[in-house]
This record gives sequence, structure tokens and C-alpha cells, in this order.
Amino acid sequence: VTTFKMPEDFGSVLDKQVIGPTTENLIKSDFPVQSFKPKVQIAFQGLPGQCSQKMEIERRRRRYLTFDIAQLLANKGIDSNQLMPRHHDLDNMPTIEEKKDPVFPIYLPLKIFDNDEYDCRTPEEWISLGLEPGSRDRKPVPGKALLPTDDVLGHEDPKSQKLIYKWIDVGVLDYDKETELYLVHKTDKNGLVRDEEGRPILNGGITPEG
Repeated sequence: VTTFKMPEDFGSVLDKQVIGPTTENLIKSDFPVQSFKPKVQIAFQGLPGQCSQKMEIERRRRRYLTFDIAQLLANKGIDSNQLMPRHHDLDNMPTIEEKKDPVFPIYLPLKIFDNDEYDCRTPEEWISLGLEPGSRDRKPVPGKALLPTDDVLGHEDPKSQKLIYKWIDVGVLDYDKETELYLVHKTDKNGLVRDEEGRPILNGGITPEG
């Protein structure tokens, strides 16, 4: 028997042997699979003819993926860019004749109107969705955040009239109980949550050095 020699580019040889469609998830993501699953409070096993919990989770997951918060607000006549309070521009205040709505500018933050009574998960439960079985590292959780498109000016002056706010895909890294605020990081063009060196951001961005 002669010695079997493995080709050096064995991986490329296997890639060329794809015969048909596959159930493997080929989309690269920094988010855990369970972080996309909705919370369903029904029995794990139901009676014959009833929808099982696993099927209901998959149905809602696909349904929720079709929703777009920016479009849902636009359907109600709400401009997302107008939701953030800005500095008053007294020189360009609209008159009563120009608008039917009150001329007073928006000055109350969204946090005042926040109501978590009907939330399906607590903040701690949302963050824990980043934990995968058998792993010590906590990955980001997918979300949408109303953020300025200009990061530099957005940090310097979040109420600037020049800023444009849009709903942006983010990875939720952490939650602060005292301020009741989430720490988020914008995804890149590939939908990944990476630092400046291209490494995945784990455990809320806290490094071993602190």
C-alpha cells in the first residue's frame, strides 16, 4: 500500500464538490443564533393539531424580520429624524400660518415616554441572549438604535441642527442599571460588530486589561 498524500489545498477541493443546496448557515455573523428568537410563552408540547412552541417561535421570527421600525413610524406620519430634541433656532422659527401643528420645537427626550410594562424581556434577559452554551464570552445582541449619521458631531453635540438621525443596525454590548441606558456599537457594512482592529467585540467591550 502506498502512502496517501493529502493535497495542500484540500479545503478548496471540498468547496468545489458542492452538489446541491445545503441547510448550513453560510452567513457570517457576530450575533448568536438564539438572539434572533422571539420569546414565546406557550407549552413546549401541545395537543395534536395545536401549534408547537418550536413552530410558533419560527413563525414569529420570520414575521418580525419583515418589520421595519422606520417604515412603521413613517406609516403613522412620524419622521424619525424629528424625534431627537435639537437646539432652538430662533431665527428660523416657523409661523402659525406655515404649519398647522404647534410651532413649539421638540424639547423632551424620548426617555420620558419610555414604558417597559409590556416588554417581553428585562434588560438583563436581553443582554444574556449573547451567551452561547459552552462559551464564556458574551457576544453582542442585534438591535436598532436611533443614532446620528455623523459620529464625530454626534458625540460633540447630539442636539446640533446639522445632525441627521436614522435607525441604524447595532450590536447591544451592555446595559447600565443606574442610567437605564444601553451601550451599542454600529455594525459595519457586512453587518458585523468589530473594533478598530477588526476583532469581534465581546463581553461588552471590556478587555482583560480593563
